[in-house]
Amino acid sequence: MDTAMMLVARRALRPVLADLDRGERALALLAAGHRDTPMPGRTLTQHAVPTTFGLKAAGWRSLVLDARDRVTAVRGSLPAQLGGAAGTLAAFQAYGAGDPTALPGAYGAGDPTALPGAYARELGLAEPLLPWHTLRTPVADLAGCLAFTAGALGKLAADVLTLSRTEIAEAAEGSGGGSSAMPHKANPVRSTLIAAAARRAPQLAATLYGSLVAEDERPAGAWHAEWEPLRDLLRLVGGAARDAAELTEGLRVYPEVMREHLGRTHGLIVSERLSAELAPVLGRARAKELLTEVARRAYTEGRDLGELLAETQDLKDVDLSLLLDPARCTGSAGALTDRALERR
Repeated sequence: MDTAMMLVARRALRPVLADLDRGERALALLAAGHRDTPMPGRTLTQHAVPTTFGLKAAGWRSLVLDARDRVTAVRGSLPAQLGGAAGTLAAFQAYGAGDPTALPGAYGAGDPTALPGAYARELGLAEPLLPWHTLRTPVADLAGCLAFTAGALGKLAADVLTLSRTEIAEAAEGSGGGSSAMPHKANPVRSTLIAAAARRAPQLAATLYGSLVAEDERPAGAWHAEWEPLRDLLRLVGGAARDAAELTEGLRVYPEVMREHLGRTHGLIVSERLSAELAPVLGRARAKELLTEVARRAYTEGRDLGELLAETQDLKDVDLSLLLDPARCTGSAGALTDRALERR
């Protein structure tokens, strides 16, 4: 049963890896193509400072590569199981070696300890150091890499779900799903399926981790509790990886909407940069006081930050044009994207 479980897992992880590779390639193209596409960075649901869509896509790709590396390592380490009833290989032991009248043992192996390795090689699995009837590291490793993969893809899906909201509309799935009651809707179906898988995976993995506490040389219940959640995890992650590949290959991005949204806060999205640049000119305390006041006025009067600062006597001789352009305030986003894309 353990060997069969490892064989099933190894086969199921092959298409997962293939789909992760598809997603990684699609995200690399998005990151490179939008290296300098400015958009609002959001923290705690609010506009924070400008970032780029390229850096966001590079972050998604980094998670996909992390998942790929973990799945690859675990898949290559999945072991065969051959230990006999209690993990001693007793059934394979030849008794009375050299005595022609002695029984050779049930299977007559000259060196029982060599059997697990030969068995593993025959099946294309790893050779275990010991029989692992109650040493469930292989199952725990599977639980970990699968739950991580679901979560990594879930992060991508969560961002797409946010960006595709009607009132944001900075990105959209290539082909959304229809609504049973509202003909105008194009629901983000793939992102929804991935997000659902990511929410289920941790609890399934928790059951597998719980099975590490296995008593005796073969437990009652702990072993048997592994089969269904592992099957569900493999199915969920396989589906999520497929959906993520299709999602990223067809994702539509709207740079013009992102650029428009950079102005939603009347220019205040660059206040952090302004604070840093004005502190040497006005002094830290005065710069903070000034920006706090103009931020209040920008909201209450519905006026642009640049317009208000231009009226400030302290800044009459200061050229703020570059500092007020959000597209020029993305920090090292481009360089970080380039660095991320070097990873293979």
